[in-house]
Amino acid sequence: MSNIKIPGIHHITAIAGEPQRNIDFYTGILGQRLVKQTVNFDDPGAYHLYFGDEVGTPGTILTFFAWPGAPRGRWGTGQIVAVSFAIPPDSLTYWSNRLQEHGVNVKEPVTRFGEQVLSFTDPDGLTLELITHQQAEQRRVWQHGPIPVEHAIRGFHSLTLAEAGQEATAAMLTEVLGFQLLAPEGNRYRYVVGQGAAIDVLNLAHETRGRIAVGTVHHVAWRATDDAQQLAWRQDLLDQGSDVTPVLDRQYFHSIYFREPGGVLFEIATDPPGFTRDEPIEELGSHLKLPPWLEVERAQIEQVLPPIHVPVSNEETQQG
Repeated sequence: MSNIKIPGIHHITAIAGEPQRNIDFYTGILGQRLVKQTVNFDDPGAYHLYFGDEVGTPGTILTFFAWPGAPRGRWGTGQIVAVSFAIPPDSLTYWSNRLQEHGVNVKEPVTRFGEQVLSFTDPDGLTLELITHQQAEQRRVWQHGPIPVEHAIRGFHSLTLAEAGQEATAAMLTEVLGFQLLAPEGNRYRYVVGQGAAIDVLNLAHETRGRIAVGTVHHVAWRATDDAQQLAWRQDLLDQGSDVTPVLDRQYFHSIYFREPGGVLFEIATDPPGFTRDEPIEELGSHLKLPPWLEVERAQIEQVLPPIHVPVSNEETQQG
């Protein structure tokens, strides 16, 4: 096992259908800030939308590839099946009422590992959870969003993997990535690392394999504090026999990718340079930003992308 420690989750990337519906839900109902509108660098005809706190702090960033008209995915093994956000301990009733008022089908709260869990889905069927967390109020929040600060989402709490058998995944988490098994609860195993990063592994031996498409999670990115730490991780993973990509420039961070034994795509992403490298804080998310190698294709890209309306609270109301 490496001596390097993962500080936590950097971001989670999922797949949406209609981009405007996605923006309206995550900004208008969940109160996240659209901190960046760009494109999928590997598929420039599709939006890549980033939501988070005021500046897109690592650990708050949920991103979406928007594929209008694409088919729905299928829930199953080899997949991240739930994205969980942290909320303050006294905010469960507020969120239950708010979600129901906006027509969101909310399940009855359950207790998991001593914390209250509120489950629901976004408009594309992605499973989301709000989990009460004792340290949530110590985390940063978007001060100017539509949610009262005392109830606002405080970044990620955890994520849930579904696996046909959890032993090989557990070995990678503990022996390679440095996670520790916190506790089992039924067929759910919770692993933690760094500053409270948690991953639950569901052992679902008889469940069918999932299919990644609209309404499912594409991958999770773990944090590296800088490029040097990321390169050290890459070498460790290669030494352990993992098939790891070269370092890729994602403009707002650098990335390497590999798969855990159950098939879920993992990424390790650097904290810097961050989302203010091409926009000031007050304008984050208000303009379509392209990396230099795609800027020459801006006219063609803008013709293909459907127009979107950016919330007024993000300072601008319309994409150029």
